[in-house]
Amino acid sequence: MYGTLEHLDDGRWQLRFTRTLRHPRERVWRAITKPEHLAHWFPTTIEGERAVGAPLHFSFPGGQAPPFDGEMIAYEPPSLMELRWGTDTVRLELRVTSEGTELTLLDTLDERGKAARDGAGWHTCVDRLEAALDGREEAREAMETWREVHARYVESFGREAATIGPPEGFE
Repeated sequence: MYGTLEHLDDGRWQLRFTRTLRHPRERVWRAITKPEHLAHWFPTTIEGERAVGAPLHFSFPGGQAPPFDGEMIAYEPPSLMELRWGTDTVRLELRVTSEGTELTLLDTLDERGKAARDGAGWHTCVDRLEAALDGREEAREAMETWREVHARYVESFGREAATIGPPEGFE
């Protein structure tokens, strides 16, 4: 259930999360693309057209951090959405399995120093996605969960992957 970190040939770093969700691909697709479902698990809103090349705008709920811009890089319903999310590239892939749907979330980072922070963040988000799909309310605050798993990511990825802490407003 924990994510992994890989150093890419181009010098960037990539977080990978793979989770089997016991739901049909179409339902998971709605959960990762529709605003009313994204609100249950994704850290920001995604404003903009769901089309390749479309400009996107991301805002944190309650203004926890400054909004930022991005772009839709790939959009292939119901199996692939890839976007430029600030300086990162976030790719969500869905594959039908005998158990439901396999979700792969890839976050390509320019800086290794934020890998533990972002790894803990995406880990928490994917947990919340799974809970939302299962109809469960997350009983614990997301930030509490983030703190718990962050230590595991620092240990797993190394101190060099933890030189950049939480964004302002998330401490």
